[in-house]
Amino acid sequence: MVLRGRYKKNTNPQAPFFEKRMHLSSFSGKLWIKVYQKGLVIMKASFICYPKCTTCKKAEKWLKEKGVDYEMRDIKNENPAYEELKQWYETSGLDIKKFFNTSGMLYREMNLKDRLPSMSTEEKLQLLATDGMLVKRPILIIGNQVLTGFKEADWEKAVEND
Repeated sequence: MVLRGRYKKNTNPQAPFFEKRMHLSSFSGKLWIKVYQKGLVIMKASFICYPKCTTCKKAEKWLKEKGVDYEMRDIKNENPAYEELKQWYETSGLDIKKFFNTSGMLYREMNLKDRLPSMSTEEKLQLLATDGMLVKRPILIIGNQVLTGFKEADWEKAVEND
């Protein structure tokens, strides 16, 4: 396997690694590889979506066009667990409401618009863990960033910065 690429300038001079955009001879996309003193760590993005959702389809097409290496997960068949949701919420720095699919039928049927303000963050996370269709999609997890919904400018920054 041939590794070739260009180095990305590291903004943290104390980090024990340097980053390099790599092209693998047997792979058509682009990967970020963090090169540590003792070896390589390949960073692969996670793309959590509902395959029938048009926004998710648009986001997946964008990822492919940008050559981002990702692992896709169907949010309906593989519902995020409470622990995952909690980690994503804490990592993202977003308001917990950004994790709810407010335009979804289940959200409306459960009358969550009126119920959520009186719930604690823990209760909201537990509720999200009950059904993947309550969770805002798509979700992109790349490096130490978690993005909900598809906003091309935000995704572009995340892919460039990782």
